[in-house]
Amino acid sequence: MGAPGGVKPGKSGSPYRVMVCDDSAVIRGLLNRALESEQDISVIASVGDGKMAVSSIQRNDVEIVILDIEMPVMDGLTALPLLLQARPGVQVIVASTLTRRNAEISLKAMSLGATDYVAKPTASELTSAADFKRDLVLKVRELASSRRRAEKIPLPLPVSASAAASLAPTSSPSTQEIKRSTPPAPRLAASSMAAAGAGPRTPSIRPLSGEGFDILAIGSSTGGPQALFKVLTDIRGSVRQPIVITQHMPATFTTILAEHITRISGWPAAEGVDGETLEPGRVYVAPGDFHMLIEGGSAGRRIKLDKSPPENFCRPSVDPMLRSVVRSYGRRVLCVILTGMGQDGLVGGKAVVEAGGSLVAQDEASSVVWGMPGAVAMAGLCGAILPLDQIGQQINKLALRSAA
Repeated sequence: MGAPGGVKPGKSGSPYRVMVCDDSAVIRGLLNRALESEQDISVIASVGDGKMAVSSIQRNDVEIVILDIEMPVMDGLTALPLLLQARPGVQVIVASTLTRRNAEISLKAMSLGATDYVAKPTASELTSAADFKRDLVLKVRELASSRRRAEKIPLPLPVSASAAASLAPTSSPSTQEIKRSTPPAPRLAASSMAAAGAGPRTPSIRPLSGEGFDILAIGSSTGGPQALFKVLTDIRGSVRQPIVITQHMPATFTTILAEHITRISGWPAAEGVDGETLEPGRVYVAPGDFHMLIEGGSAGRRIKLDKSPPENFCRPSVDPMLRSVVRSYGRRVLCVILTGMGQDGLVGGKAVVEAGGSLVAQDEASSVVWGMPGAVAMAGLCGAILPLDQIGQQINKLALRSAA
């Protein structure tokens, strides 16, 4: 569907196709307007419960689903596996408010196949939800483009801010417009794929440090929770050093994430606390809305929580954590960058490598989005670029060097 008064990209660069599922008409309107204001995104279905979503996805070629958690008739958690079954490869973004219960359910949804989440604004925040809209559009665009690149499907043409603004709808689309499907995009030849940004990439590799490490610092975002659970489970019993993690998540979610790390991997994990002393064999997760920094030297290192402005649109951000780790540990740092959109970790990763530390990145094939790991890989900062199931093995090898 197109925004009133404008025409979206043609078949050769068809817009990303989204279905919105939320029982609140107000929230659906907010989501529809935010997405339809972008020329490269088209809302092709908008429904009020999970049962309607399952029925609709069988009729419409949907790439991204924005899925509410709590709905009548059929809730989001019940609908999720049915949506994935009906449309294999569809990317599901869970939408929920920031309560402990919803954070638990959202993380469970991600363990069942949802790709990411967005924190819905409350009723009092609807008129000033610019950050939410930016986050939503960014996630839809990144997930859909990654899916198309993997399937060799052309991406929409780049859209200028002025063009996108001129196509912004002045009111919610009608039900008839919402339900109209966009035809599937054709596949591109290899030369056209390269022109669309889907061509082959060949990052360079540098040697890993031969000295081992005294701290393991991990950065992750989209797809990060499942990647973290895998890596931390694989290194349990081998790594004795403290582990610090920045995962892009809001407050409450990071609390639940730390609890899930302990439950799934067996590591003693918790959100970092301001002034807390780092201990070996423990996992510290940056709390939502705070940058987590490390201060001090060999006489004792402690956590500092920082409310300085977001970096890379994020707080917590990976870059400030890595810079602080380098100041505290020098070259005795092992940095791991896992799946995630954007390039958070690039500046901090460069600081790690320039200090003599080592950096390992997740490879493109096993990443949900190869933004963060791709950025450090293409910058030539990595000593290894590995599938998710091999990263733990590499960390274990480097841990043995540290113990030698």
